[in-house]
Amino acid sequence: MAESPKANIHAVAHEHIRNNPKFQELVSKRRAFAWLLSAVMLSIYFGFILLIAYGKTFLGQSLSGGVTTVGFPIGVGVILSAIVLTGIYVRRANTEFDELNRQILEEAR
Repeated sequence: MAESPKANIHAVAHEHIRNNPKFQELVSKRRAFAWLLSAVMLSIYFGFILLIAYGKTFLGQSLSGGVTTVGFPIGVGVILSAIVLTGIYVRRANTEFDELNRQILEEAR
């Protein structure tokens, strides 16, 4: 079965985009940034897990003589760090990555 002319045009456009140096830059920058943020989040998470495993007495100390322990704000900090890191990624994606994407699409036309 022969390919339609429209499918052939799309294949050529996709190949043109894949070979664009700006596309290669976008893929490289986005991958490196995603790995960096993933490593930061994993370090925070596993650091907290290690603290739970080996620092139970520290985490169990009362903050102000009441019911709240040191572990509670640290746990909240782990959750908030995930939100902050997501925000950092979204901000960079909406500025630098989207601009590169726009340039790539303009050059493909």
